[in-house]
Order: sequence, then C-alpha cells, then structure tokens
Amino acid sequence: MEKLIYALWRDPAETRESFNARLKNEIAPKLAGLVKALRINIQDEPVSGGNSPRFVATDPQMEAVVQIWVDTAYDPWRAPIDALIGEAGRWEAWLVAESNPLPNDRYPPEAGKRTEGFSQIVFLTKPAHLEHAEWRAIWQGLHTAPAIDTQDTFEYVQNLIVRPLTAQSAGYVAIIEECFPYAALNDQGVYYDAPGQPEKQAANYKAMMDSCARFIGDVPVDCMPTSQYDVKPLPRG
Repeated sequence: MEKLIYALWRDPAETRESFNARLKNEIAPKLAGLVKALRINIQDEPVSGGNSPRFVATDPQMEAVVQIWVDTAYDPWRAPIDALIGEAGRWEAWLVAESNPLPNDRYPPEAGKRTEGFSQIVFLTKPAHLEHAEWRAIWQGLHTAPAIDTQDTFEYVQNLIVRPLTAQSAGYVAIIEECFPYAALNDQGVYYDAPGQPEKQAANYKAMMDSCARFIGDVPVDCMPTSQYDVKPLPRG
C-alpha cells in the first residue's frame, strides 16, 4: 500500500465555505470509492480563529490537504483520482512514507465525522546546509521525542516525501500532521502541555524551538490549523 498527499488551492473567485463544502460533500464521497482510505483536512469555521501557530511560506498558501491510501501510485492507475482532485482547484501531490509515532487513541476518528480538536499541518523544506540523510536523522531520530513530550498532541504523523507526483509539485521533504485538543487553538498553555504553569510552558516552548532549529533553521515553513475528517478511515490494528 502507498500513501499520497495532495495540497489544494481554491480559485480566488470561490469562497472558502463553498470550496470546503464541495470538497467534503461532493468530491470526497467520490474519492472514497476509489481508494483504500481517505482523510481530508480543511480550514473551516471551527479553526477560523485562535492563535495557534500559523506560518506562511507559500503565496498563496494551500487551502486544504487530502491524504489517500492506495494500492499503487502508478500514474495511469492514479489518473481518476487526480481528475477528481482537480475538480476542487489547483493541486500538487507527493508520494510519502508514513510514520505514526503517536497514534490517535485519545479521540479515535469516526468515519465521516470531524475529529475532536484540530489538526496542524506543516510542510517542511530542507535547509541547504544539511544533507538529506543528516536532516532525516535529526528530524525523525532526534526530534520525535521532544515533539511529543513538549506539546499536548494526541496524534503525530510524520510523512517523509519519497517523490513528487507531478512536475509542478514543490520540493518539500516532509509533511507533518499533529492533532491537539481544541482548547490549544487559543491557549498556548494547553498547546505546550502546561495549562496554568507558565514556567513549564516557557521551558517546553524553548525545548521545542531548540529542537526545531536543528532541522528547520531559518527556512520558512507552511503551518496551518485544519479540521480533520476521516472520510474513509484506515483500518486500525
């Protein structure tokens, strides 16, 4: 089985509400019939506010993410999927190797329903001074524990990009999905697993930033809060 991740951009003439509704209610049900599993991440009303981190490196920034599990990423087999994705708007896609060091056991997703809390999606670009093997060793070998230990995440998925699926797909090296309790959208104390504990919050923030600096450096990243919908969940166990 292979995993594909699509980043989507809406037509500026279309409202975000209309774009989200078409993707969730019209396109996703059609996609579900073509794939093993399907998850969509959209920026809808529940995540429209809040002060959780949002960083913009891509202009315009992607509006949504579609995650698909399939038998093969072979281009002719994938063509019907690409065509449906294209109905939503502009898209780019990547084949990824998924690692899930923190499965969602706190709020297991239910088919077709919005998952509890919110999902933070991050697109990473490798700093020029690091070779790919060194970068990956720092990110997955050294950063995984701090990422989990310093934040109140209940799901942490590392998607290492294997290759772009189209010529226009950006040269990211990884796409991350981290899920947080909904209160973390507005409360940095909750976000850094230290509600009402400013000293612990400051320490966790520093530890997280120090760890990120090792494999991100000063390279801009795209980071956005989304609502997660498992349209067709991947079987667990």
